Amino acid sequence: MEITSAQLKELRDLTGISVMQCKKALEEAGGDMAKAKIILQKKGGELAQKKSDRALGAGTIGSYVHSTGEVASLVVLSCETDFVSKNAEFATLAREIAMHVAAQAPLYISRAEVDEEALSKAREVFQEEVKDKPAEMQEKILQGKLDAYFKDRILLEQSFIKNPDITIEGMINAAVQKFGEHVSISRIERLSVK
Repeated sequence: MEITSAQLKELRDLTGISVMQCKKALEEAGGDMAKAKIILQKKGGELAQKKSDRALGAGTIGSYVHSTGEVASLVVLSCETDFVSKNAEFATLAREIAMHVAAQAPLYISRAEVDEEALSKAREVFQEEVKDKPAEMQEKILQGKLDAYFKDRILLEQSFIKNPDITIEGMINAAVQKFGEHVSISRIERLSVK
């Protein structure tokens, strides 16, 4: 199948990923734009995993203050080099994540930050809810309830408020793919009048 320059441009405009990666994804997907986007997302996750052990030596702070002046947030978005941290798209990503933090009020950046006490308390509550279920299903149902509960409280697992089709982690993976280096949310702060 012949990949047209119009298809390449459309996929590049949608994803911001290099022309070569877009071309490979379109070829692999047989010209199907939706499949190509999924292939790029999958490869972004794999690439992010490969680069996750690299040192973060630069970054930017994204800020957002809601129009009411009652909610604000700051996000430290880290990367490897000043070259990337000074990029306007990188700064925009940090601001978008800060806006999301202001709106969604996550308690943790990643699942690794969930402390044992919070996990234990949630487990106690949900064990009460599953006690009448069949014994062989209780643990699976309990795990599903815990996952759903913490998904709403963990930034990387939340769906982005401006595009529910992508998670914050997906946005970070896309940034790794776009900028070619390790990108990570190092810190979040949310302030509220109420």
